[in-house]
Amino acid sequence: MSDLNKLSPNPGSTRKRKRIGRGPGSGLGKTSGKGQKGQKARSGGKIPAWFEGGQMPIARRLPKRGFHNNWAKHFAEVNVRDLDRFEAGSVVDIEALQAANLVKNNIGDGVKLLGNGDVDRALTIKVHKISKGAQAKVEAAGGTVELIG
Repeated sequence: MSDLNKLSPNPGSTRKRKRIGRGPGSGLGKTSGKGQKGQKARSGGKIPAWFEGGQMPIARRLPKRGFHNNWAKHFAEVNVRDLDRFEAGSVVDIEALQAANLVKNNIGDGVKLLGNGDVDRALTIKVHKISKGAQAKVEAAGGTVELIG
């Protein structure tokens, strides 16, 4: 039985820490492995990954096209044809759609029901948005629609 206070790593498995800037005998004295002068030799001389040496960055050299709306809403889309997996009379809400793998856990700004396909059973739909065609198809099948938020 060995004593825990006498444990040591296997010979050769660990190396001594490299001590830079400790004189010429260490092999890393004087400039400490940083070469001669320049920004990268200075303390705090870090250069961002996107820095291009002072030339005009590529993001500013290339022409800009189009428009990106920072305030656009992004909805997870579900079509009426996908609702055939639910029993007649059931409540179809966000949790039910996620359980049926129709929408992912990250729904963005909500769920919108679109009108592709047909529905043949009465369902209670609870979504954030719905198209007019989808609402007409759900109500024609005897279902109801509730908008969330």
